[in-house]
Amino acid sequence: MLRYALLGFLNYHSLNGYDLKNVMEDSARNFWHADLSQIYKNLKTLQEQGMITSTLEMKEDRPDRRVYTITEAGRREFAEWLATPLTEITPIKEVLLLKIFFSAQAERISVLTQLRLQRELHRRNLQRYAEQTVSDIEKNIQRLGASLDDALFWDATRRAGVLYEEMYIQWLDETIARLETLSEGGT
Repeated sequence: MLRYALLGFLNYHSLNGYDLKNVMEDSARNFWHADLSQIYKNLKTLQEQGMITSTLEMKEDRPDRRVYTITEAGRREFAEWLATPLTEITPIKEVLLLKIFFSAQAERISVLTQLRLQRELHRRNLQRYAEQTVSDIEKNIQRLGASLDDALFWDATRRAGVLYEEMYIQWLDETIARLETLSEGGT
């Protein structure tokens, strides 16, 4: 899927690998992320497949950088991917849920500590979506030369992040309350 994220960003504007990492962090981090090494590996593959091209920009005062541009073949593949409906729900991999599933075998206080820590982390994420991410959308409209239609869809993904965090915090609060009740009862 990273290939489609990269093609999507390059569909807006030619970018180097480092800028791709930054724009991904500023826009899609609540649902998609990648390490710089993964980005460069995928860029190499995309170039070998003819989906993108690259040019080396020489800089006198900074290191040279390779700038990537989507090709017509890349645009076609990206458009086809966008048009293809998802017919299955993507399976969830959530480390905390896996830990909680097996936590009857752990110390109750340790589980509660982990849940409270996660609640704080999710509250911070919720605040970031409410504040910083809105400014990120405005910044990325300028950076990528995107349209107000793009901003509408970007904000829809931001809103999904808000709702996810609200749901997760609610689940954490309920789980903490249930465990505290059990602890008070001596179970």
